[in-house]
Amino acid sequence: MTPPALPSGLIVAALIGVVAALWTWTLPGRSASSEEAAAAEALILNNGFHTDLAVPRAALEARPGPLAETVRALPQGDWVLIGWGDARFYVDQSPIEDRLLDGARAFFRPGNASVLMLDPHVGDPRARAAPDRVRALPLTARDLDALAARIEGSLDLGGGAPRLAAARPGDDARFYAARGRFWILNLCNNWTARTLNAAGLPVRPLRSVTAGEVMAAIDRARPDAAELDTAAPRA
Repeated sequence: MTPPALPSGLIVAALIGVVAALWTWTLPGRSASSEEAAAAEALILNNGFHTDLAVPRAALEARPGPLAETVRALPQGDWVLIGWGDARFYVDQSPIEDRLLDGARAFFRPGNASVLMLDPHVGDPRARAAPDRVRALPLTARDLDALAARIEGSLDLGGGAPRLAAARPGDDARFYAARGRFWILNLCNNWTARTLNAAGLPVRPLRSVTAGEVMAAIDRARPDAAELDTAAPRA
């Protein structure tokens, strides 16, 4: 006997429920105990569609491992800007209108190679973005180690050491072969969100396709962050 078919309305409602659940799904963070003091401060910079982390160089160099060794070899700068993206589109700095087809390829073709950017910065990184597009996130020693470990884990160490994939002429940024495939279901802002989650920040992974959602995650966890950094000095 053939079982009765489910009403189409019930199927649609179930699908909507699944999508809504996934859209609001939150990876929990970690609350620092009252005995844990902030060891460093990370900055999150939003250029409107992409987010980068800015981490004190000394904090990255203080821990052992390939990330620290790679950071030590960078040109001078007290901070390191860190981001993840498509191995070709992320590196290219030509006008965006000349790269629309390549952007479509990066977004919609699965399996694109990725790179991790390490860009040393002299001065205050807040000057790289408008004040309302900067957030500061204090990190305990435990959170800082988890953040660095997550960044290091993004490096492709298949050859035994980080492999330089690209360097732009006249630019101190270095791009290293990275783990993970870039496309619409795994974008640069998703990487930033998951990296911040490793450092204890609650995030919504699927909603973090936009830079705005990454900043909103910080604002939800630290309502004072936006207010403090709006008044931050610019170099």
